[in-house]
Amino acid sequence: MSSMNTMNRFEWADAPDVDTAIALIKERDGAAVKAGGVDLLDLMKEGIAQPPRLVNIRNIKALKFLQQDDQGLRIGPLTTMAELADDPTVLKVAPALAQAAAAAATPQIRNMATVGGNLLQRPRCWYFRSEQFHCRRKGGPHCFAIDDGENQYHAIFDNKKCAIVHPSGAAIPLVAMGAEIELVGSGGKRRAKLEEFFVTPEEDILRENRRADDEILTEIRIPKLPANARTYYLKQGEKESFDWPIADCAAVLVMDGQTCKSASVVLGAAAPTPHRAKEAEQLLVGKTIDEKSAREAAKAALADAQPLSQNAYKLPVFEAIITRTILGAAKA
Repeated sequence: MSSMNTMNRFEWADAPDVDTAIALIKERDGAAVKAGGVDLLDLMKEGIAQPPRLVNIRNIKALKFLQQDDQGLRIGPLTTMAELADDPTVLKVAPALAQAAAAAATPQIRNMATVGGNLLQRPRCWYFRSEQFHCRRKGGPHCFAIDDGENQYHAIFDNKKCAIVHPSGAAIPLVAMGAEIELVGSGGKRRAKLEEFFVTPEEDILRENRRADDEILTEIRIPKLPANARTYYLKQGEKESFDWPIADCAAVLVMDGQTCKSASVVLGAAAPTPHRAKEAEQLLVGKTIDEKSAREAAKAALADAQPLSQNAYKLPVFEAIITRTILGAAKA
């Protein structure tokens, strides 16, 4: 048994393989999976998570890989953000993912944090993270951010029930590239489109994704992109350091010379899930990508935004970031 300061006591169990990890989770109700542990330990310190057992999967070698094949790029969930940022294959075939990984947190955290943990982390809303506020995401009656609280970093889309923004930087380019994930649990193995894996507050206010309690993320797959596809990611924080983003954006453009044949534009720090800017995507198709068309697409992406009392400043920030991301993808 182990304990840490104000945390509840918990068991520690090392899993040598996925099957053992699943068995250890099933064996103890409420058990949690730990990989890098960056977010989980924060949640435990903050009193939000109180698992009776931590199942450590960090040493499962089968979950750490980076491989390219005829179908695309396969990434193990224990691959660190630092490895994603620096890997030559990722830099070549999915540069937007490398850019997102490089922009995440600090160098120390990137060396510890895993891409699986980045995708599955819980919201960073200060009301959710505080024991003093029993918000809707914790089963309470109110979203304090919506109810005239401090909401300057919260959602500008889909913010009527819960105003969190999706916390994963890696998810934004992965959704833009059409990534799929593989999960394994006691019910067997399944695959899911990453975009469909995340859950809106209207679907389930208490959770952010469709992972079952006994499931482990075992693979992330980026399908092979067309030879003329270009990807780009950009993040804007308050300071050029390790801030959480005010706005981030990923774009995947399939180009024919200077003309866009197809487009995928996804916004982060904008909504409770990665937000696909469909209006921008439709506007870009068939257009020459230049400053004018990129800015028109950015304006279209924000047409339905509904900022809260303190975050309307995000609109011009997003307009600039979306414009620059589209231009960056076209030139990549």
